[in-house]
Amino acid sequence: MTEDWTKWESLVINGAYPLRRFLARSDHSVVFLTENTGNTAADAAIKLIPADPASSEAQLERWNAVVALSHPHLIRLFDVGRCQLGGHPFLFVVMEYAEQSLAQILPRRVLTLDEVQELLPPTLDALAFLHGKNLVHCRVKPPNFLVVNDQLKLSSDGVRPADATDSTVTPAGDIWGLGATIVEALTQHPPDEHGQLVSLPDTVPSAFADTVRRCLSANPGSRPVVADLGAQFKGAPPTPTTAPQPPSIVAPPPEFPDAGAQSALAAVTAVAPVADPATLPPTLPRKRFIVPASVAVLVLIALAWAGARLLHGPPTSPQPVTHAVPSVTQSAAPAATSAAPAPAADASELSSAAPDAVVHEEIPSTSRRARASIRGTIKVTVRVTVDRAGKVIVQSLENRGSSKYFTRVSGEAAGKWRFVADSRDSRQWLLQFEFTRSGTSVHAAPRP
Repeated sequence: MTEDWTKWESLVINGAYPLRRFLARSDHSVVFLTENTGNTAADAAIKLIPADPASSEAQLERWNAVVALSHPHLIRLFDVGRCQLGGHPFLFVVMEYAEQSLAQILPRRVLTLDEVQELLPPTLDALAFLHGKNLVHCRVKPPNFLVVNDQLKLSSDGVRPADATDSTVTPAGDIWGLGATIVEALTQHPPDEHGQLVSLPDTVPSAFADTVRRCLSANPGSRPVVADLGAQFKGAPPTPTTAPQPPSIVAPPPEFPDAGAQSALAAVTAVAPVADPATLPPTLPRKRFIVPASVAVLVLIALAWAGARLLHGPPTSPQPVTHAVPSVTQSAAPAATSAAPAPAADASELSSAAPDAVVHEEIPSTSRRARASIRGTIKVTVRVTVDRAGKVIVQSLENRGSSKYFTRVSGEAAGKWRFVADSRDSRQWLLQFEFTRSGTSVHAAPRP
């Protein structure tokens, strides 16, 4: 798994799945962005692992079993199979493309207790579904808490039948993972493999902390089952005594997680917004357990939405997208040096093209939740090489900015720009995209 995987971009797996962009790799897998042609060509993720003759059939069998599953809080698997890549045999699985993972948030801030409580109902629903079919998740950990279209989901490519001979492949093993995730979410420090619990914040009620400790019991038989946790966390969530204040920073680009986290692909995701305690949804009343069936359904839907909402931040009203290509003469463009890469240019330093030099400007399309996460201005500068016809043929990042999500959408937009035809074999331009909560602007400047 030491290949330069970007060289395989544009190949098509089994005539059906184009490798549109390399996303990330682990020690034993590699993931590309692709499209699910059976689902109106929607974005999907394709993970490839080397085909091991001793285990390939068992792995394909497990994945095929998950393809047949359907649950709103589990990542969907669309297709599995075998393929050749670079002359080597691989297994592949095509699944939903996730926009974000919990692992992106935790390196920079803890979750509030309210946020943890919002994660639990959809998580417990998914685990109850699996355990009821004698299946286990096996990888309940922050990288595998994912968001797809504003809905919280668990990864599913690691799902397998429970195995009583292996304590980690049992429902009790999933419960231990859930307890460890809660600890890490509240403290940024996971317990060790023996369940050694770091001190929880003073704002965590004792009953909640006791339940977490039972989840981490060294004796699997002493751990609660999903039904018990559902009764506590879904019916009567504890309320913190004070509102903890999260740090005012955004999540950094994540490292590629282990094989269970592939779909987060956290390589190209939205910014993890900072949750303002004043904007968090209120805690549910403690004793409202008996409600009409229709109301109960609405409550479960609201809880699932809230779980995804905490990873994206509070919604804002749609904001207009704006763009600007100031009329500044080309001679004002700073000269690039050959000794070192040109420094990232600020908008004030970019010379800009005359309006008739650009045939088509592509403004990145961004989600309002991503914009709501912005503090100040995020700047991404892309250098593009243009052929005689005015089409972008090569692009590279001059300034990645502070967010992989905004970097990704900037790169995608830059590739769609078109310029006037020219007799030169190639030309270079700098496109600087600026993102704020109120909208998006872009400054285009030719480079010598």
